[in-house]
Amino acid sequence: MKIAPVKKISGELTVPGDKSISHRAIMLGSIAKGDTEIDGFLESADCLSTAACFARMGIKIEKGDKAVTVRGRGLHGLKAPDTILDCGNSGTTVRLLSGLLAPQNFDTTLTGDASIQKRPMKRIMDPLAEMGAKIQSINENGCAPLKICGGPLTGIRYVSPVASAQVKSAVLLAGLYADGATSVTEPSLSRNHTELMLSQFGGSVTSDGLTAKVLPANELYGQHICVPGDISSAAYFIAAALLLPHSEVLIQNVGVNKTRAGILEVCRQMGAVIEVSNASKEAGDPRADLFIRSASLKGITVGGPIIPTLIDELPMIAAMACFAEGTTVIRDAAELRVKESNRIAVMVNSLRAMGADIEETEDGMRICGGRPLHGVCLDTHKDHRIAMTLAVTALAAEGETELLDADCVRISYPGFYEDLARLTV
Repeated sequence: MKIAPVKKISGELTVPGDKSISHRAIMLGSIAKGDTEIDGFLESADCLSTAACFARMGIKIEKGDKAVTVRGRGLHGLKAPDTILDCGNSGTTVRLLSGLLAPQNFDTTLTGDASIQKRPMKRIMDPLAEMGAKIQSINENGCAPLKICGGPLTGIRYVSPVASAQVKSAVLLAGLYADGATSVTEPSLSRNHTELMLSQFGGSVTSDGLTAKVLPANELYGQHICVPGDISSAAYFIAAALLLPHSEVLIQNVGVNKTRAGILEVCRQMGAVIEVSNASKEAGDPRADLFIRSASLKGITVGGPIIPTLIDELPMIAAMACFAEGTTVIRDAAELRVKESNRIAVMVNSLRAMGADIEETEDGMRICGGRPLHGVCLDTHKDHRIAMTLAVTALAAEGETELLDADCVRISYPGFYEDLARLTV
C-alpha cells in the first residue's frame, strides 16, 4: 500500500463494531439458552475465527442482512470438535476460549497462526490450573498450541500480576462452571466488557474496585446485543483529524466505556478538544458521537493506571507525539512487547526511519516532537495496529510512504483504507 500526504481529512463516518464486544457476544451467545441477535457484529478475521471455533463445536451462527444470530445451546451444549480449533491471529479467542473449554466434558486443542504461537499463554494457564484445569502447552514453551483436557473446576480468588481483560475473562468464564465463587483482582482496572455482558446474559457478576467476582451459573439466556463502534478503530481517525490542519471529523456511535476510552483523555491532555454528543448506554456499555478538530499538540507523560484503557492505542499515541511540541514519555507499557508484534521496537524503528527523534525504553518510549517526518518503505510486521498507525502517520509526513503487508488490517478493520481515502481531501 502506497500512501501520499494529504492536506486534511473531513467528513463523517461510523467505524466497525467493537472487536472485544463482538468476540464476547459470540461466546456468551453460544453457551446461552436460546437465540442471541448481534447488531453491529465486527466481521473481521479475528471475530470470524471465534465464530468458526464455535461452529466447530455445534453452534449454528447465521448472518442476516442486519444482524448475526447465534443459536445458543446452553451452558453444557457445546460438542467436542472433530478437529483442532484454529484461532487465527486472535489472542482473545485463544485465551477466553481456554477458560470456557477447561470445564467441558471433552478435550480440545487450540492453535493459531505464527504470531499466536509466540504469544504468552502461561498467564491464563496458571490461574486455570489453580482451578483444576488440565492445560498443556504442546511445545512446552508456554505458548499455543494448547491441549485442554476438560474436567471439573473449583472456584479461586486469583490475584493477577497483569492488568489484562483476557486473563480476567478466561478465569471468570471458567468460573461459570466452577464449584464455588471465583474472583480476579488486578493491579489496575482492565476493560470490563465480560463483566457487563455476563450480567446482561443473566450471570451473577459483581465488581468491587479492582476485583471482579462471578458465581457458578445454572443457565444463561440469549440476548439482543447492539455492538457500538470500536474506539480502537476510531483512534486512527481521531489522530488524523488532530494532526492534519483544518480537519473536522464526526465519528458516530463509538463505544466510550471508561475502561477503554483512555485515548480520549490522553488527547485532551495533549491539547485536543473532542466534543462528545448523543451519549447513550445499552447493556452497560456507553456509546456516543465524537467530533474532532485539528489542534496543536503538546508532549505529556502517559503511564500508570490509564495504560490498560488505551493499550491498543499506544502506537498511535507515539506517532502523534512526533508532531507534538516538547517531549512525550510512554511508560508502564511493557505489555506492548507481547502483542501481535513487539510494538515498542517496531514503532521506534519505524518512526525513527521516518525521521523521528525517538528512543526505546524498557517499558515504553521517549519521543521528542517537532522533527518533520518523511515517507519511507516500512514493514508492518503483519500487525494490524502498526499498519493503521503508520498509514495515518504517512498522511502527515513528507513524500510517499509504502507499507508492506498492509492488508493485515483485515484482522480488525477490513475497510480501513477505503474509509481513510473517503475522508481525505
